[in-house]
Amino acid sequence: MSRFVFAAVLALLCADVAAQDVAPTVFAPGVISGPLHDSAPAFTPDGCTVYFTRSDGTNSSILVSHLDNGHWSTPTVAEFSGQWSDMEPAMSPDGRFLVFISNRPKTPAGKPLDGFFMGRSFPGHGGNLWKVTWENGKWSRPARLPDNVNRSDSTFAPAVASDGTLYFMHPGPDPKHFQLFRAAWHRNGYDTPQALPFSDGHVTDVDPAVAPDESFVVFGSSRSPARQIDLFIVFRDHGEWGTPIHLGNGVNSAGSDAEARLSPDHQTLFFASDRLEEIAPGTVRAGWDNGKYNIWQVPLGYWLDAHTRSPR
Repeated sequence: MSRFVFAAVLALLCADVAAQDVAPTVFAPGVISGPLHDSAPAFTPDGCTVYFTRSDGTNSSILVSHLDNGHWSTPTVAEFSGQWSDMEPAMSPDGRFLVFISNRPKTPAGKPLDGFFMGRSFPGHGGNLWKVTWENGKWSRPARLPDNVNRSDSTFAPAVASDGTLYFMHPGPDPKHFQLFRAAWHRNGYDTPQALPFSDGHVTDVDPAVAPDESFVVFGSSRSPARQIDLFIVFRDHGEWGTPIHLGNGVNSAGSDAEARLSPDHQTLFFASDRLEEIAPGTVRAGWDNGKYNIWQVPLGYWLDAHTRSPR
């Protein structure tokens, strides 16, 4: 084994050992993580405001909460949400705009979008990418993004890089599986979306969370060794994507772990999980701790540091 390969393997092994010591914690229990399905937090650059999805399992809205004296305020429905089924907000790193998913009609006289994914039809539960812009202290009216990125009515899970490039998911050539795509932004608009090279459509890949400089992506996947949907991280060096790394069973649970999102400094991973909190025998569970999606958080430092140390 060459010194280069040995150093790379050792770095990954050390990261895996350290990863087992990383225990996710629930985010704002009872306030933001409540008794319904809560997921997909999108923070303003200062970290003091968060937009997130709350769903009753049928319909969803985007809610907003503010940090005040170390406590998150009671969430309210965001000014651009509440009429249609809206979800998965994604803040631009500079806070100037927010992209989200909605089933709202493409035209004022239209009907809610139908979805077709995982090999099934979902009437009224499709999704397109919409955008609001922060102007004069409030959000603009939502605008649907162009057809070349909304080429599927089952488009979900946006993420935004610093230059405006979009990452998202929609069904791949095999409609039973979601695939991850990237649409580069240029001054005159978005390029045609391209499948990410580590997402070939043979397994389900979901919910990309991209670093502002596109140096790494955290996403959910059914690929091995996932038990259902597990979280993976993949790095980009010299313009080339590497091999996805499983975040380990210290982060992932036996259930579903998805809806990856990053903190404004991209050092903390937020994600949705249906896990239950570990409690002492005989302890009464809190109302939020009921097996529905809650938002959890975990530091990413172990994986980021290990990648920095490994030869490339």
